Amino acid sequence: MTSVLISEVGPRDGLQSIARVMPLEAKKAWIAAEAAAGVREIEVGSFVPASLLPQMADTAALVAFANTIPGLAVATLVPNLKGAEDAIAAGAGKLSIPFSMSETHSLKNVRKGHAAMIAEIGAIAARVAAEPAATRPHFEVGLATAFGCTIEGPVAEDQVVRLAESAIAAGAAEVGLSDTTGYANPAQVRRLVRRVKAAIGAERLNTLHLHNTRGLGLANALAGLEEGITTLDSSLGGLGGCPFAPGASGNIVTEDLVFMLEAMGIDTGVDLDKLLGVRAILAEALPGEPLYGFTPDAGLPLGFRGNRA
Repeated sequence: MTSVLISEVGPRDGLQSIARVMPLEAKKAWIAAEAAAGVREIEVGSFVPASLLPQMADTAALVAFANTIPGLAVATLVPNLKGAEDAIAAGAGKLSIPFSMSETHSLKNVRKGHAAMIAEIGAIAARVAAEPAATRPHFEVGLATAFGCTIEGPVAEDQVVRLAESAIAAGAAEVGLSDTTGYANPAQVRRLVRRVKAAIGAERLNTLHLHNTRGLGLANALAGLEEGITTLDSSLGGLGGCPFAPGASGNIVTEDLVFMLEAMGIDTGVDLDKLLGVRAILAEALPGEPLYGFTPDAGLPLGFRGNRA
């Protein structure tokens, strides 16, 4: 493993989890500053009704803005076909739909059971396939609550594997594994990544979305890397959670993740000094909102240069 793609999900997963609405201009400043620090993929928002998540009401405007930044992959979350159509119209380069492995969570999160979600995935895949190849977005299914659920408890690995196969059969380009509720441990991550890769093909599982709810986020990320994962989701300042999963808090802190990888000699393409400076935008726009991370608190070790020459 010589390089890893960091996918920043704070503008979506982070902001959907707090009550306040971050101003559009502050969001733009955040996205531009992270891109300038070398972050190559940012999930800028989700196409959900503003009545449900007013924090996401300006996602189309953010897609348009982010598309003006050279080299930035612009990702969005969509809950259904309508959201996918809106994302395609806005020009999003990547669509991700949450498909909860816990049927109870799925019903609370997107109001659909497993059979209905597989049908929805198929409809979105067909809609994506109808786009011209040059502008066709990448369509990923995020297997939410793959490691456990605060509502149902343990989720059977056999069920995760079966539903991953169903998502690919329905037309998704790939799946990602999401520890929505912070239940995962490194042994479980290794085992489930291996099982899903074996079932659907190694090239169709590249991403982990991990939470640090119980302090195992970075350990789980490292376990995933050892099994061939190449993309890790994280959130600046550790903002994030799921508003429909009680107790689900704490995305991996982008700053800590970048520090760990760079210290190990794994290239992220991110300038950590610049990345640490981005926190000031959040602190100013969201005064009093807790921001997490050991690296920002401790500072960089004397002589630390990461992978910069």
